[in-house]
Amino acid sequence: MTTVHIIFILICLALAGFVNARSYDDIKESGKIVIAVYENFPPYSFMQGGEPAGVDVDIAKEIAKAFDVELELIWMTAGETAEDDLRNYLWKGHIIHKFKADLMMRAPYDRDYSLKRDDVGLLVHELVHMFAPYHSESWQIVHHAERLPDVPTMSMFQYHRIGVENDTVPFFYLTGAFNGRFREKTINYVNIQDAVSAMQAGDVDAVMGMRTQVSWAHSKLDPKNYKLAKNAFLLIGKQKWDIGIAVHNDYRALSYAAGDVIAELLLEGKMQKIFDKYDAILEIPEYYGLE
Repeated sequence: MTTVHIIFILICLALAGFVNARSYDDIKESGKIVIAVYENFPPYSFMQGGEPAGVDVDIAKEIAKAFDVELELIWMTAGETAEDDLRNYLWKGHIIHKFKADLMMRAPYDRDYSLKRDDVGLLVHELVHMFAPYHSESWQIVHHAERLPDVPTMSMFQYHRIGVENDTVPFFYLTGAFNGRFREKTINYVNIQDAVSAMQAGDVDAVMGMRTQVSWAHSKLDPKNYKLAKNAFLLIGKQKWDIGIAVHNDYRALSYAAGDVIAELLLEGKMQKIFDKYDAILEIPEYYGLE
């Protein structure tokens, strides 16, 4: 056997190790759909009492139910960017875990992002189709009602400490905007849960994060002592963005079928029930014209 033959066999074996994304017909024939959700990301996807739970997990269950197939979840570890996650879990597969999902939850739904090009003019997301927006996400602050009675503007955080998750938009916003005036009062935490615990302990007076996460955390606090602020976020860039589902670009029929499930959940009020179950605030994207 020549060196060329050996190399060819090794390449084939390596490629065989990857679990490929599949078409709608293949999913129906196999009786199983593989959907990727983010690990330890409440209220979207997390473990609760030893069982998968969360908004995205429940939506994934609804898709599997509508397709009349079994659901298998892939728990994603977030990369540095959404592009990393789309590559590692949808169209290429990670060099270590080698898994590819049929669908990926919580993908960006944004025309400019979908049509993004690299430095030589090629489409960055040529192999990905992002569709079916099911929620409009935004930023939110929760604050201690006695230590910080109101948040009329962000200028309050020149004087009050605020907790954020490290390396997120709120972190860079609070440490960089307004000539860094809030930098000294911005405290980093591993996640929103830790930041909220620090607020309860009196280490910070407020916490900033994604509205869905903050509203979920707020639901577990005494509403007399903790309030959701109503301020805007000047200079933050994108105030609101839609999240949806992603699929490999070769499998548009799968996206049409899953998109129909999402539309039905929104139109019939089932999506609202899912968000209510996790004490999260649902905002239906303008795409559906329901507001």
